[in-house]
Amino acid sequence: SAIDLVKEQEWPDPDTADELHAALWVMGAVPCVEGGKTKDWSGEFAQLVAAGRATMMDGKLWVATERVPMLQAAFPAASFDPAVTPPERERAKAWAREDAIRELVRGRLEVIGPTTAADIAAALGLDQGDIDFALAALEHEGFALRGRFTSGVEGIEWSERRLLARIHRYTLDRLRKEIEPVNASDFLRFLFKWQRLAPGARAEGPEGLAAVLDLLDGFELAAGAWESEVLPARFMDYDPLWLDGLCLSGEVAWGRLTAIRSQEPGARSRKAGPVRSTPIALFRRDRGEVWRAGTPDVHPAELPLSSTGRALLKAFDQRGALFFGDLVNATGLLRTEVEKGLGELVAWGLVSSDSFAGLRALLVPSDRRRPLGGGYRRHGRIAPFGVETAGRWSRTHGRPPIPDEQIAEGIAWQLLRRYGVVFRRLVQRETLLAPWRDILRVYRRLEARGEIRGGRFVGGFSGEQYALPEAIGLLRTTRREQGAGELVAGSGADPLNLVGILTPGETVPAITSNRVLYRDGVPVIVREGDGERFLVEVPNEERDVLRAALMRRRPAPLVRAYMGKSRAS
Repeated sequence: SAIDLVKEQEWPDPDTADELHAALWVMGAVPCVEGGKTKDWSGEFAQLVAAGRATMMDGKLWVATERVPMLQAAFPAASFDPAVTPPERERAKAWAREDAIRELVRGRLEVIGPTTAADIAAALGLDQGDIDFALAALEHEGFALRGRFTSGVEGIEWSERRLLARIHRYTLDRLRKEIEPVNASDFLRFLFKWQRLAPGARAEGPEGLAAVLDLLDGFELAAGAWESEVLPARFMDYDPLWLDGLCLSGEVAWGRLTAIRSQEPGARSRKAGPVRSTPIALFRRDRGEVWRAGTPDVHPAELPLSSTGRALLKAFDQRGALFFGDLVNATGLLRTEVEKGLGELVAWGLVSSDSFAGLRALLVPSDRRRPLGGGYRRHGRIAPFGVETAGRWSRTHGRPPIPDEQIAEGIAWQLLRRYGVVFRRLVQRETLLAPWRDILRVYRRLEARGEIRGGRFVGGFSGEQYALPEAIGLLRTTRREQGAGELVAGSGADPLNLVGILTPGETVPAITSNRVLYRDGVPVIVREGDGERFLVEVPNEERDVLRAALMRRRPAPLVRAYMGKSRAS
């Protein structure tokens, strides 16, 4: 419809002989059969012929008198009836045949809209090879663009750049008008489905975990929340072995990405190892360089590391990735000292391990882990892993030399994968962001290429909004579905803790122990520390039901055993 509109706008619609003469001059030549395409031009053309201002070539083309020398160069054997005498300045110009054909094609592209080389050749009565040569020259100038623009048309089409830009603008405007924005609660219901947090949308199996991690790629959250809250909430039965398998296969990596950037200048003290609140990200290895490129490159010598930490870094620099036993031998340190040093380097974002078991071992209390070196056997439930079972430990790479444009594009695409629909207010909790202006430039370019959609998808929020095409369908479906009182609970550390961001009121701190309960996308109750507060009016008889829904779901027995938790814990 946009193409048809532009074709209608650009095709000449002369009301007088002078207007028809101007059209003939611009187009170079008009096939006689097109003289009545929109309305009959024969009367105006007869007036031009009578005044010596136009003629007909070979009984097929209408030509302005000034354009006769150009047509004679393009058609050496052509005849003109009636014979006319072009102005002297036009006769004095020497036309090469290639130049004349190029200008004829240029004039036609200026008024016809997207068309094929075969159609141009048929309209002008020229060989298609001549038209192809002229189109290539116009493309080299930047005047014409080739592509597939019109539905149902076989082969490559050509269009004048200005007209194609207008067609594209009309198309985007029409697509944007098709979108009816949803309210914040419907958008949250959409996000629960998109990120597999809704009860009916939860993932299953290792393949499901890979899909979930693709959504959460690069999002830093509390280390202890990954397997206690965030991942189990997106599965019916989460198995930690799936994550270890993805890490050991080289598909997924883990580590702290913003440690150096977030450290206060001059700070000299920190804990010896990671705590459960240390921000850790899971990400595909092939995207790791983009995430690390967004942080300043600070040399470890500038950090307040312990002597153990520096000894481990020296071993890594000299020998590369090492197993735990090799680290002990390379440094000559006690095994417990090496474990503490690894914890310190993990907290700084300087090292990682092949398996997520490496981080898990540093987070689980030592009395619930397998003893280092396989010593005495502890009583009670013991996690079937330790720091020794993490595979190889290695230095994380420094900031790679990636252009800022590539960083912005990588982050822009990941935000779309994470949320489906992206606008500035939504990404307040993201720690790894390029400047928003750079991300917007990426989104505008992607929309211009037709890869994403722009528009007003969520009402009540200012600024530009962009969405993946597949997200728009799910958003519409969610809006049409009436809320059925669905309850969704999540941790404060979850990426979808958007209270105070998408909803009114104060934000809920991103702490693992905090909990939020939504009913049909509306937050109804929040637990912070030992206290809880209702955000909406709730009848007394419903409060106990909502409190029960707010509680953490009990981990599956396999998860509890793997984490080394006792039956009473």
